[in-house]
Amino acid sequence: MSSQRHNLLGLSREELARYAEQLGERPYRGNQVFAWLYERGATAFSSMSDLGRAFRERLEADASIRGIEYLTSQTSPRDATTKFLFALQDGRKVETVLIPPRSAFRPGEAAREDEQIRQTLCISTQVGCPLDCAFCATATMGFQRNLTAGEIVDQLLQVRRITGRRITNIVFMGMGEPLLNYDAVMKAAEIFSLGPKVTARRITISTAGWVDGIKRLAGERSRVKLAVSLHSAVDETRRALMPVGRRFPLPVLEDSLLGYYRQTRRRITCEFIFFDGVNDTAPEVGALIRFARRVPCKINIIPFHSIAFAAPTGLGSSLRPSPRMDEIVEQLRQAHLTVMVRSSAGEDIDGACGQLAVTTERAQARHRSATTTAAL
Repeated sequence: MSSQRHNLLGLSREELARYAEQLGERPYRGNQVFAWLYERGATAFSSMSDLGRAFRERLEADASIRGIEYLTSQTSPRDATTKFLFALQDGRKVETVLIPPRSAFRPGEAAREDEQIRQTLCISTQVGCPLDCAFCATATMGFQRNLTAGEIVDQLLQVRRITGRRITNIVFMGMGEPLLNYDAVMKAAEIFSLGPKVTARRITISTAGWVDGIKRLAGERSRVKLAVSLHSAVDETRRALMPVGRRFPLPVLEDSLLGYYRQTRRRITCEFIFFDGVNDTAPEVGALIRFARRVPCKINIIPFHSIAFAAPTGLGSSLRPSPRMDEIVEQLRQAHLTVMVRSSAGEDIDGACGQLAVTTERAQARHRSATTTAAL
């Protein structure tokens, strides 16, 4: 019966106001439900004490609050980064990572960055990902489906409920390409800003460079921050690392970023992992310096978490972290670029994006196979 009810989780304030009207109530009742769902994290209509009894009974009969299910988590004893694994209603799984204060960047780095001093939640937007980046564990899952706005929002609600912590910063940097699930992501961002009170300036959307979405963000004057996984400013290298570069070559991506900056006046964050012998050579670093001088940006250098557990093929199987990273950081700073170095948060747990989900799925698949074989 509950599957036929209206799931209210993921509805915006305006949608909940209209829904309340459909049930014969004044619109402000929908605003009250919004506050209960997203500010207070209610999981049952019976707890919504300032709603009339008759309204709560109508909600019980007509609506539901169906979210995701917490399965397990891993916490790093070294830096307290926690990775959570959730199951969706259809049994698929996604990850969410909580990064505690002063774990976002290497000690001494980016002292005034919000993420360095706040509780930051890294949120997934898709099950798997279709973009097949060579260095990403999530890519080995392929693309399964987009998350709904409710499934995106519930990652924060669940982590807040489990840990008792107030989330202050959000990065859409988990499983999936956020700009390929644009409407649900932006709806979730709006709910985050109005419900849990995470302001737009503390919300970052990280894209692999989906130009259509970047242009849409710019055209809508969205106040969220934009980060782009760059990883090379040489077109051929970037295409090898990130096949999305075949659809949107670097000149096209650069043009969209310049357009974004002109329309928003906000600097972009360019994310970079340096790989040994791939994008850490002198010509590669020179190209990055020239790119960063043309596009107003800061450079976020991210450590590489091995994805060997996923048995990647092609270029992904040979990627190794660059031993020249510190030297390159100094070279970039001498070129007067803004550079921040992220810490290896969660490296001692299943820290790579998608790692916990992939390893769990594969373990379950092995168990199912063993069970089937034993039955035969």
